[in-house]
Amino acid sequence: MKIGILSKEDYRKRTITIAKGEYKPRKGEPKVWFESMESIGQILSGQNQKLLKLIMDSRPVSLTELEKTSGRKKSNLSRTLKTLSNYGIVDLVREKGTVRPVVKATEFTVELSL
Repeated sequence: MKIGILSKEDYRKRTITIAKGEYKPRKGEPKVWFESMESIGQILSGQNQKLLKLIMDSRPVSLTELEKTSGRKKSNLSRTLKTLSNYGIVDLVREKGTVRPVVKATEFTVELSL
């Protein structure tokens, strides 16, 4: 997954020019944007990396199963997984009244322009 870093103002300008049709994103440009390296660090923290690895290795069929294997409370897992899902890192598959987390992104490249 290619990640870009832009200030809020630059991201807003970019979004507006795309919406107006004045700019078409090039193939290979990041689709996920953060405001800073610190914000990436929060999302891809060591704890979240361990969680992603656990999901890949154990392939839990539900959040309840993941709660048992991870030792983290379901409410904490739900919040974290929703955030990771919003960035396209995890997919939350709804099946038979449960939610099954699936890791979508396992490699990350950061594009930063000063």
